[in-house]
Amino acid sequence: MSRLEITAPDKAQLVIEGLYKDLERRIESSPPGLCPVDMTRAFLEMCHTHTCGKCVPCRVGLWQLKNLLTDVMNGDATMETLDLMEELSVSIMEGADCAIGYEAAHMVYKSLMGCREDYEEHVRQGRCTCQYAQPVPCVSLCPAHVDIPGYIALVGEGRYADAIRLIRKDNPFPTTCGFICEHPCEARCRRNIVDDAVNIRGLKRMAADYAGKVPPPPCAPSTGKRIAVVGGGPGGLSAAYYLQLMGHQTTVFEMLPELGGMLRYGIPNYRLPKDRLNDDINAILETGVKVEFGKRIGKDMTIQSLREEYDAVLITIGASTDKKLGIEGEHSEGVLSAVQFLRDVGKNQNPDLTGQEVAVIGGGNVSMDAVRTAKRLGAKKVSIVYRRRVADMTALPAEIEGAVAEGIEVQTLMAPSRIETDENGHVKGIYVTPQMISKIKDGRASVRPTGAPDVFIPCQTLIVAIGQDIEYQHFEEAGVPVQRGKILTEKYGGFDNIPGVFAGGDCASGPASVIKAIAAAKVVAANIDEYLGYHHIISCDVEIPEARLDDRPPCGRVNMTEREACERVCDFNGVENCMSEAEAKQEASRCLRCDHFGYGIFKGGRETLW
Repeated sequence: MSRLEITAPDKAQLVIEGLYKDLERRIESSPPGLCPVDMTRAFLEMCHTHTCGKCVPCRVGLWQLKNLLTDVMNGDATMETLDLMEELSVSIMEGADCAIGYEAAHMVYKSLMGCREDYEEHVRQGRCTCQYAQPVPCVSLCPAHVDIPGYIALVGEGRYADAIRLIRKDNPFPTTCGFICEHPCEARCRRNIVDDAVNIRGLKRMAADYAGKVPPPPCAPSTGKRIAVVGGGPGGLSAAYYLQLMGHQTTVFEMLPELGGMLRYGIPNYRLPKDRLNDDINAILETGVKVEFGKRIGKDMTIQSLREEYDAVLITIGASTDKKLGIEGEHSEGVLSAVQFLRDVGKNQNPDLTGQEVAVIGGGNVSMDAVRTAKRLGAKKVSIVYRRRVADMTALPAEIEGAVAEGIEVQTLMAPSRIETDENGHVKGIYVTPQMISKIKDGRASVRPTGAPDVFIPCQTLIVAIGQDIEYQHFEEAGVPVQRGKILTEKYGGFDNIPGVFAGGDCASGPASVIKAIAAAKVVAANIDEYLGYHHIISCDVEIPEARLDDRPPCGRVNMTEREACERVCDFNGVENCMSEAEAKQEASRCLRCDHFGYGIFKGGRETLW
């Protein structure tokens, strides 16, 4: 007999591992709006199966917590029950021998503290306060609440123009978002339960590519009201589009030579071809929106002068200035802000980086745009310098992967300390302090110096991409509330002490995504319309195909392909390839039509107007 044996997982263990994967996918696709009490109880019951039974706080305490949560769910609890649950959770956290008991009790404690109103509603009314106003996960997670199942169904039937019309009801930039949207809608797609999320952005891109020119809907009769929009970025243009459809005459004031804001002057052509951006902008201008170029607020006009001339004023200036490093030498020649660098490229004023070593500080999408643009401008070596890990970068994973594929060097856990210059005051490199991962704060790992000596990274151009700010001085002087570099609006997008003035987009929320700026524009446009004494409705009469009743067997997701890295770094042509019609039809068929099945048919369903 052998003394030892090579062990292998038995059949039961393999089945359980598969169930874990199924559960992981189900949790990933859980929609917003679920009852926090019910979810907490389910998680706690699963956690209790992990206990070893050694210590009483974990073995007995978690069981008692589950019984108390069951009482809350059944309507048998009192307010004293909630106090007892809080006390018991803390007791388990303090007395459990290991992380199994502590983390389970801590989960209940966080739920009890953060969702107290839901627990109290269960006690008082025997029901939850959760509302399924829009239970379709992709729609509820889209900031602009675009009818995603609707346009996916239209793409599946080859009705591409109708898909664009439906998208424009909530988002006048369908082509642009088909290229660059961060697609938060895919995060909780219920198709995750089966295999993988539907490629929603890819289907939008496909619809835009195949639809051809789609004219905007007709405008409502003129109201005679005039509205000034300060800023011609996605937020300002979206608001102008909807206000013009409502019958108000809108004029956009833009300080740069062309419209688009950061879409034109911040996102490189290889990600968003500018002729495709112009497709969206031209459709907006077809509604009758007027534009005045070269007009800067605070210099060529003031908030006061606009208030006197127009019935309402909307501020959508975006976040167009850069944040500073605050280190020695950052004002040296050769040190550029990513905002200015990308703006110059957007104006076709390309700096010559041929043969240079370029370093870019930052880990966001703007940083990725800067390094990939520098590579295309002839830089010999391009490096990303980031003080945290790749996993902590805020850039989209696809953007990071694209940069690495194009030969970009990623130097992580390096914090800038000072900039070295030559005798002419030109940057010749940057010293960085090596960092190590430390304690987790607010769900994110912090860093601290390792104690190792600083490292020198040579570069002839240094690009700073650590964040963006707004130019708020004029607004502060005009009495517009400003806090921490942002315009402070009320929830409706206006100001209680300055009637007729509104603000939205990045200047009010801080730097965010394009779809969030569009969502803010919808809110502000509707509230400006109400302020002017109207209640116009934005709708779309496109007929949505009926949901199919056949099965949706597991099927792989169609991802967008890209041009080869060695080819695409030589030009600024688009990187991503569109789906074929066959691919789009298959991908559209994967949609589970949550607008019809599940809660979609009787709790919320489709919003046909706003």
